[in-house]
Amino acid sequence: MAELTTLARPYAVAAYQRAKETGTAAQWADALAFVAAVMDDQRILAAATNPKTQREAFTRAFLDLCQGQLEGETGNFVRLLIQNRRLGLVKYIAEQFREYKAEDEGYVEVDVASAYPLEESEQSKVVAAVEGFLKKKAHLRVTVDAALIGGVYIRAGDRVIDASVRGQIERLTKSLWN
Repeated sequence: MAELTTLARPYAVAAYQRAKETGTAAQWADALAFVAAVMDDQRILAAATNPKTQREAFTRAFLDLCQGQLEGETGNFVRLLIQNRRLGLVKYIAEQFREYKAEDEGYVEVDVASAYPLEESEQSKVVAAVEGFLKKKAHLRVTVDAALIGGVYIRAGDRVIDASVRGQIERLTKSLWN
């Protein structure tokens, strides 16, 4: 995965620089997120990464599929990714783009996984704790992961707080084996 992130970085940097120059970072972020969601389909991913796929035909079909979501420069960017056989990296490009945007705008995106849906008051407590710790405004993306059993797993950039029951059990198991 580190290799894919490394390959995606120059594209993410170039996309963010252009978006910042034109004041269209929000539109670029939406477009990249849309393309990443389309690429989650295994059939489309297989066609995009297959060396036997005709690039021109695939480009036309893909842009038709994304009609109305990609305009102007974002469409040209996707064409470039297809031409360079890098469309499979769009998930990593979109992720890095969001990180650049967040850093530039002074906030941090925080992924919170919880065993159960968090109420508004619980989300507010998480936001306050993260903002106090990182000294930046926090935007939460909350998901439910029943495998956590209880508690929360918080990831903000490269910082992780594992306050889940599953994490506690794993740490206990590790300490018993050592």
